[in-house]
Amino acid sequence: MTKFKIKVGDTVKVIAGDNKGSEGKVLQILRDRNRALVEGVNLVSKHTKPNAQNPQGGIVKKEASIHISNLGLVENGEAVRVGYKVEGDTKTRISKKTKNAI
Repeated sequence: MTKFKIKVGDTVKVIAGDNKGSEGKVLQILRDRNRALVEGVNLVSKHTKPNAQNPQGGIVKKEASIHISNLGLVENGEAVRVGYKVEGDTKTRISKKTKNAI
């Protein structure tokens, strides 16, 4: 299984694809497919049947997953690559650009 450098709750920027330049918070990571759900990015229209929660039914906008390689972690307003720094027993994520801990 692949170790991802992006985690749930991180703010990311889309660096490639139709939604390039969009920013959002990671809601979920789909590890088996190397994809992530990002808040407000890659919205698709889904048709829903009427049910108890939504008696009207209709068309709902919903986030679709986006490949993890098309995302960059945001630090100081721009997308950066992520590396790791090991000191003793602690492993921390760092920005490759500024060498600061994230």
